[in-house]
Amino acid sequence: MRYNLKLLVFDCDGVLFDSKLANTYFYNYILEKIGRKPMTEEEIEFIHMHSVNECIEFLLRNHPEKLELAKKIQKETPYTLFFKYMVMEEGLKEFLEWAKNYFFIALCTNRTTSTYPLIKHFQLEKYFDFIMSADKIPKNNPSALSTILEYFKVEPEEALYIGDSKVDEALCKNCKVKLVAFKNPKLSADFYVNSYKELKEFIEKSFSFSRKA
Repeated sequence: MRYNLKLLVFDCDGVLFDSKLANTYFYNYILEKIGRKPMTEEEIEFIHMHSVNECIEFLLRNHPEKLELAKKIQKETPYTLFFKYMVMEEGLKEFLEWAKNYFFIALCTNRTTSTYPLIKHFQLEKYFDFIMSADKIPKNNPSALSTILEYFKVEPEEALYIGDSKVDEALCKNCKVKLVAFKNPKLSADFYVNSYKELKEFIEKSFSFSRKA
């Protein structure tokens, strides 16, 4: 059965951008300021998927006496300093130029205050009809995605979520939205793609959709 597709919801880090290097520099900068050693590989994986508050608390789990100082430094450190380390995924803008003619497009990210400056910096703001960042609702709360569905008045089966993490996997299961795993074959997802070229081809052959009025 070919569902009528109306809405595409994107994660940010790991889907729109390869941001692991930028995130690594950002959090190691904070840790250096408080005198803690750089992140381990396990910690780098964690900070790639979670909100800033969750990350700071995880990184300082063994140093609770430095938690408030780390939060203060984080709030005073503009993430814009690290945009230069971010790499936009190949073919993203071309895909969004095509997709905006047919679908509502939303962003659902565990970024907080850096979300809008980042989207503006890479000139992507015109493509997104709705942005849900973690300073509104973090992704470990299913309302982050259900609010988007309600906003566009679409059913879960009329949406696709493009994500790359276990957090995305859990969110989609809770909201009964199909997950397209982006460059992560280890996820329990409904579909898998490795590029925006593949994503466009997959949508074209798998779903019914029509040009927006």
